[in-house]
Amino acid sequence: MASPAAAQVSGQDAPPDAGQAAEPSPSALPAGDASAEEAGIVVTGFRASLNNALNLKRQETAAVDSIVAEDIGKFPDSNLAESMQRIPGVALSRGDGGEGRNISVRGLGAQFTRVRINGMEGVSQVSGTDIRGGVSSGRSFDFVTFPTEIFSALSVRKTTSADVEEGSLGATVDLRAPKPFDQKGDFTFSGTARGIYNDIAKKIDPRLSALVSKKFGDTFGVLGSVAYSRRNIEEFAYSAVDILPTYVAGQSQSVLLPGQTTPTSIIFPFCTPIGYTYQGVAVTSPGPGNTVGSPPVPVGADANNCSTGNPRTSTKEAYDYIMSRTGVSGRPGGGVFLPRLPRPVKSRQEQERLAGSLTLQWKPSDRTDISLDGLYARFKVDRLDTYLDARSMGRTLSNGGQPMMSIRDIEVDDEGSLIHGLWDGVDLRSEMQDEKFTSTFRQVNLNVDHRFSDTFRIYGLAGISDSILQVDRLQVAMDSNDTDNFSIDFRDDPDLPTLGYGVDPSDASIFSYGPPLPDGTQRGQISSFDRRNSIISKTFELNTEWEAAPGFVVQAGGQYRTGDYKQRQRDLIPAQRLPLTLPAGVSLSSLTFVTTGVAKNLGGNMQDFAAIDPDKFREAVDFDNVYQYCGIECGSALGKVKEKYTSGYLMVKFDTADMLPIPVRGDAGVRYVRTDLHTEGTIPINAPAGSLYPTLGVITTVERSYEDWLPSANLAFDLTSNLIGRLSVARVMSRPAYGQLIPSASVNAAIRTGSASNPLLDPIRANTFDAALEWYFAPGSLLSVAYFYKNIETYIQNTNQLVPFSELNLPLSLLSGSTASPAELFNFSRSNNTPGGPLRGFEANVQLPLRFLPGFLSNLGVLANFTRVRSNINYILQTNPVTGAPTLARTAPLVGLSPETASGTLYYEDSRFSIRTTINYRAGYLTGIPGPADSDANGAASSIFVDASASYNISDNIKLIAEMSNITNEKNKLYTDTVRQDPLYTASFGRTFALAVNFQF
Repeated sequence: MASPAAAQVSGQDAPPDAGQAAEPSPSALPAGDASAEEAGIVVTGFRASLNNALNLKRQETAAVDSIVAEDIGKFPDSNLAESMQRIPGVALSRGDGGEGRNISVRGLGAQFTRVRINGMEGVSQVSGTDIRGGVSSGRSFDFVTFPTEIFSALSVRKTTSADVEEGSLGATVDLRAPKPFDQKGDFTFSGTARGIYNDIAKKIDPRLSALVSKKFGDTFGVLGSVAYSRRNIEEFAYSAVDILPTYVAGQSQSVLLPGQTTPTSIIFPFCTPIGYTYQGVAVTSPGPGNTVGSPPVPVGADANNCSTGNPRTSTKEAYDYIMSRTGVSGRPGGGVFLPRLPRPVKSRQEQERLAGSLTLQWKPSDRTDISLDGLYARFKVDRLDTYLDARSMGRTLSNGGQPMMSIRDIEVDDEGSLIHGLWDGVDLRSEMQDEKFTSTFRQVNLNVDHRFSDTFRIYGLAGISDSILQVDRLQVAMDSNDTDNFSIDFRDDPDLPTLGYGVDPSDASIFSYGPPLPDGTQRGQISSFDRRNSIISKTFELNTEWEAAPGFVVQAGGQYRTGDYKQRQRDLIPAQRLPLTLPAGVSLSSLTFVTTGVAKNLGGNMQDFAAIDPDKFREAVDFDNVYQYCGIECGSALGKVKEKYTSGYLMVKFDTADMLPIPVRGDAGVRYVRTDLHTEGTIPINAPAGSLYPTLGVITTVERSYEDWLPSANLAFDLTSNLIGRLSVARVMSRPAYGQLIPSASVNAAIRTGSASNPLLDPIRANTFDAALEWYFAPGSLLSVAYFYKNIETYIQNTNQLVPFSELNLPLSLLSGSTASPAELFNFSRSNNTPGGPLRGFEANVQLPLRFLPGFLSNLGVLANFTRVRSNINYILQTNPVTGAPTLARTAPLVGLSPETASGTLYYEDSRFSIRTTINYRAGYLTGIPGPADSDANGAASSIFVDASASYNISDNIKLIAEMSNITNEKNKLYTDTVRQDPLYTASFGRTFALAVNFQF
């Protein structure tokens, strides 16, 4: 793998093919390089890419970081996001298998970053597990959709100018596909074949790419590229899902305490020991077939049993230990924090990428350049996830959960985090989630650039793109209830516990599957849906450029864009959302397989476990013929967002090189944009009598518009021949996610939560300031520092309210099949605009070829950068359900912001051999600010990823390449609470190796 050229470039909008760095002229070279040119030294490969990037940097004004492929079709990483983490201020978020999925720039996450492909805004969508964002419904760009080989350059624009369309709060990323006239010869061919091996999946996967370019004379050219890869991934993880104080799922009882005359309501976790003063009677409500509010059904609790056949085995020592710890809630047990659904996870998936580009370019004269660019990408994933949950830990009494468990032994640390514990009466659930999704992206755009004279130019584009995500998911679970000797032990590893079950979980006969019992005991679960998201974007843009006087250019233009987002989901019909009895003669043993590799990859005494095989299950129950789906007629999600953006700008660009003692270059202008918004969504309501389903969806429509004036300016001061200072100011805005704008609401009765979107959300707006100083102290070298500040005036977040279900104005039929009652409190969240806060930070960047070293050591070079960011965002955690006024707030860093990021690359390169090692560090960051709770935040732990690559030129046409990523076998770690840092998710995805051969002609 050859690392890309990563260097800070400063500039306004590059001309259409500026990403394809040409050979620099001697006059454009940094000090010292002109003499090298005169001496006949030809710089090629990685060094040439770095030098070209520095030359571009000196000529431009706005802060832009670029990566240029060394050779045609040669980007070094699995995807573009992994390449960009070498750029100062860019932090990478990794998805399935550790592959880079999204980026954040200067602390602002993927939702604040716009991506343009060949000049047009693009959105790509994927699906993932809930821990990784679930099904996409936002504007963020998932880089896993695209292979790197179809692009020749990318740039990350950190400051804006009036000619750059709005929508970015963090950065605008430009991706450029190669064009025929970028190539030196009349005919170019490049092909690469890779074999990729992961030390967990233990399979060799192919990755192939080819590019062909042909110029027909000096006026017409054709270029086509194609890339294909297949990857097998196995990922193992421990997941807690959430961390809760013990009182959350406990049983409330009225108790007459000593010295009191009226009872006190106390919440008791777990099942009380035999002879304990407060033992109560555990009940659940309602049973299957009962309506909401029907009488409770006894479950056999008495002085000796927590429920029928489930003896009380809690020890007084363990129980009193929990009750004696009072946390910030002031409740007994509030100082003991336990995982909600402790479980091992195995994710196995096969990914397939296919992508290509086709460009027709016509240059009838030196003044005219017309090109038609087409791009296609398809990303298919077949994923099977299996889990073994200790389900009772997160269930309330009405679900037959925590109050029916006996606690035999427990130890926590001073903060209340679990060290180890032992329970009886635990419900285990083996879950299987089978998901197939396909993400398809297509784009065609026509680019025209014509210079009418030496002083007047018109250029623009017209194009259309669509992004379609199709998801089909089936979840089936089987239960083993009231098992004894379940243990969680963190003593050997604070991030990765050992889970013991007291039974053999690989034995399918211990599990059951079927409808709930009359007392509410669950015996498995089933859910299934198919979903289709589509985004169609159309763009028409026209720009004019007039050189009014030497060094003074007036630029004006306009743009009309439309975005059409649609989501449609179909769910199982209500009658099939609970397990059905298996057909006669079908046993679980005939439907299951054993999830293997758990102990080997998670360590300790973790056990392999049985899980339902999706293909066997579908065949046994005749799924395709028996199970049915419904859409809006039963309240399933349907949503649309149609946006129209009409914008125009006026900008002046100037260069005072021959007018002032200190030359100043720059631009200043203003952009106006009007956004027209039409949204549609479904609100579930009670269906009329005689309807096929108890709930149906009613379409709600909202229309609105808003306007923004966005001034900006960029200045570059040529302080000396090698020292440049820069200043930039701008007002920017970023629109809400599509899913947040759809007028809809939903509830999860099982866990008493609900949510609603908000079509009246305003965009996030901010004022920004940037300053930089760059010193080109030697040929091909750079030392720079930059300061940036963003005053975020408005922000968007989910605020929470504890509201009785009966006050949500939602149909009672949404509670059918659950144990919830209309009077119960639901934690209801809604998207709202809230106050923002300031963000500030600095970057340092160095690029240094070590030419001064003796002998072969002079072929060494170093790249390094460091970014530090701080922010204070005003979060609203809870609002008054009547007035909407904040009732609970706090200040915390911006979600997704790493306070420090750093990257370093050491390389060696001569005419034949090249080797590079890159280290990327990302400090821990917050992933969410929960509502009222005993945990103040969720976060991701810091990470250090180390990659290396080497290549050898056998001849001018053949190159061998070797690559290794995640050399130190770094893990992905998520936690809750910034003080306790209880582990939520710890995943291992292994090291990846690749061997490749590249041919060029």
